[in-house]
Amino acid sequence: MLDPQVDAVREMTDTIAERIAMLGGVPVGTPKAISERRRWEDYSLGKGLVAEHLVALDKVYNGVNGDHREAMEILAELDPVSEDMLTGQLGELEQFQWLVRAHIESSSGELKN
Repeated sequence: MLDPQVDAVREMTDTIAERIAMLGGVPVGTPKAISERRRWEDYSLGKGLVAEHLVALDKVYNGVNGDHREAMEILAELDPVSEDMLTGQLGELEQFQWLVRAHIESSSGELKN
């Protein structure tokens, strides 16, 4: 279930880095640089049950998807091509999050914490 998500997210990060370079920027994708810039918590779990990992992953998707939305708002005025790229990625990310949530929702639709 998660391997296709990992592969797709890796492809997304490569695409973003290529776009940054294409526009004359320098993509910095080291773990330190990424963690210093984001506002959401790191994946908080080491060893745990599958459901616990899925809850933690859902929180990561909240952060990544929120960052994509913020970037899309900024890019709407600056670079519609990059905005469109992120829009497509966000659609995939939301679908992945939906799949994760399908495994951690109760029968009444409430998410596990």
